[in-house]
Amino acid sequence: MPTPPQRLVFFGSPEMSASHLEALCDAGFDVALAVTNPPARRSRRAQPAPTPVAEAAASRGIDVAHHPDAALDAGSDLGVVVAYGRLIRASILAALPMVNLHFSLLPRWRGAAPIERAILAGDTETGVCLMQLEETLDTGAIHACLKVPIDASATLSELRRDLTSLSCALLVGSLRDGLGEPRPQQGEVTWAQKLTPEDVRLDWRLPTQQLHRRVRLERAWTTVGGKRLLVPRAEPADNSPALDPGEMSGELVGTSDGALRLLEVKPEGRRSMSAKEWLRGARASDGDFLGT
Repeated sequence: MPTPPQRLVFFGSPEMSASHLEALCDAGFDVALAVTNPPARRSRRAQPAPTPVAEAAASRGIDVAHHPDAALDAGSDLGVVVAYGRLIRASILAALPMVNLHFSLLPRWRGAAPIERAILAGDTETGVCLMQLEETLDTGAIHACLKVPIDASATLSELRRDLTSLSCALLVGSLRDGLGEPRPQQGEVTWAQKLTPEDVRLDWRLPTQQLHRRVRLERAWTTVGGKRLLVPRAEPADNSPALDPGEMSGELVGTSDGALRLLEVKPEGRRSMSAKEWLRGARASDGDFLGT
């Protein structure tokens, strides 16, 4: 597609997808339809709510659909997919060419959780690729890519925010310039499987840096007194005393090669609080253990 597309269908659901839909609209693209997931509960007691993409589309007067087949009747010449989360059938792709923004340096971290897996693996850089969409998962040829360094202290939300901002510009610029001929993916393929609770459990027998990467995903947990304790924020501790894995000394918790300093915790059924506040209320003592 050497010339800019004239009319788009947008596929996506979460907040980061909504940012891309807004960027396309702000850049003057004609978005005929937004395809997104149906309304869902965002907590157990809440009423079903539309996705952020559905809300953004409604605010712009864009029609919303919940099945990809609707794109075939929109009179568009290109589909744009950003974190849609569902495979699109080959018959739809044959009728409407599509591009997909994927948040990794393909072919590294194909799959559902590329940003999370890059952090967990200790990667020093990641990025965004705009690729042709194929029926098979994240295998399409690449139209454009950008690289982003991963700061050793960056959280998942911070890295996601940076990638969203940069990829909005990449998407708009690529479509304005005309996509041109893509290049095949090159390099070793790795897979970004969806995270499990075990992926973010703080196993104190692991090295400090590996545990810190789990904390940076903002879902890390351990146990205390048989109950789950979330650890939204922590940092590697310098010059820590000699502690066994899981052993506490104030805000410090021993690891296999040092200690992690707890900064913020969320006890089961309670609000988030500073580690100092929690330690006062929990009456935790030096020599107590987490994760047992």
